Amino acid sequence: MSHPEDPAVQRPPVKRQRSEKSRPSIFWVLAGLVVPIGSLMARFRMVDREKMPRHGAYIVAPNHYSEIDPVMVGMVLWHLGRLPRFLAKDSLFRIPVVGWFLRKSGQVPVARGGGARGATTLDAAQKIIEEGRIVVVYPEGSLTRDPDMWPMRGKTGAARMALEHGIPVIPMAHWGTQQVMARYSKKISFFPRKTIDVKFGDPVDLSAFEGRNLDSATLAEATAVIMAAITALLEDLRGEKAPAERWDPSQHNQKETGRFDG
Repeated sequence: MSHPEDPAVQRPPVKRQRSEKSRPSIFWVLAGLVVPIGSLMARFRMVDREKMPRHGAYIVAPNHYSEIDPVMVGMVLWHLGRLPRFLAKDSLFRIPVVGWFLRKSGQVPVARGGGARGATTLDAAQKIIEEGRIVVVYPEGSLTRDPDMWPMRGKTGAARMALEHGIPVIPMAHWGTQQVMARYSKKISFFPRKTIDVKFGDPVDLSAFEGRNLDSATLAEATAVIMAAITALLEDLRGEKAPAERWDPSQHNQKETGRFDG
């Protein structure tokens, strides 16, 4: 009888997990429509792409400064083998055809101004955990109001979802999307093809908040940690330092949502 350590003993091969996008789904249709057109507009230069886990439930938290951000971020995650689910304005779900695709692809409707606290959103978070999926949450809630497009003050939805459901947060920063579609612009620039720099970070360390009462102060602290991680990644991409104080719309007589001049 062979010894267990005998090299002649055959061990069962390690089963390789399949990529999410390898399974037939509505995402194949969406990717077939979006990726070819998006690839004409932009190429992606990724840094630390290995920090975006290929499997498991995660919150992906990017910066937000262009209305075409979700398309670009979705393409990046698709290229990395993940199926992106976003928290999307509920009004989008009422648009013919668009709403159908959003529902069929598992996107999560959020009432404008409702953050990520509604029962529908929390139920979706639980389903994401059970299925080992990812969800993209923009902690800023809307396009940054910062004049130089640095991440502004975050809202607490991502932190609440992470702490209530035990989902790790992967920070992500991208820079260059504004060349495809400027902030609040309705025009898309196809040519010449743009380069968008993307960087992923390690899971945000929220261990200091575990076991604490998730009141507004705790969630604000946790959100600040998430925003700091995203900002640090963007500093690396831009080769600049962000302002010492994060932009707060309420201190500049700006609305939290909607378009603004500046």
